[in-house]
Amino acid sequence: MKLWIDADAAPRDVKEIVYRAAQRLELDTVLVANQRLQVPLGNEFVSTVRVEGGPDEADRYIAENAEPRDVAVTADIPLAAILVEKGVVVIDPRGEEYSADNIGERLAVRDFMDGLRGSGVETGGARPYGPRDKQAFAGALDRLLSRALRDR
Repeated sequence: MKLWIDADAAPRDVKEIVYRAAQRLELDTVLVANQRLQVPLGNEFVSTVRVEGGPDEADRYIAENAEPRDVAVTADIPLAAILVEKGVVVIDPRGEEYSADNIGERLAVRDFMDGLRGSGVETGGARPYGPRDKQAFAGALDRLLSRALRDR
């Protein structure tokens, strides 16, 4: 089992939580981005992959390399849909788990909002990432990893 991080847009707090979880659980963790990433020295369980090209290249890499029963962290709903269909457990940086039961609705809302923005409607953005989000993510990641490790 691997833990995959869509690292281009992952908040720093999410990465710090992931680094600690990887070390504590001795879990292979891969951060994928189209930019250079710094990881903590001495954490042999964390590695990085730098992809070339546009913003979807990291998503493509994760989609092609993640396997069923892996765990992934991403806020990218289309990537989450691909991974869920593949049997990967997916969580967003705010601690929300994507599943076969909710991913269709999430995609529909995302596409609707994207359509509004495309027609010039100001929809606002995501709220700033704060301490409550960090706490929700840490708790949800811990539960998901515990469940995934128990079920493997």
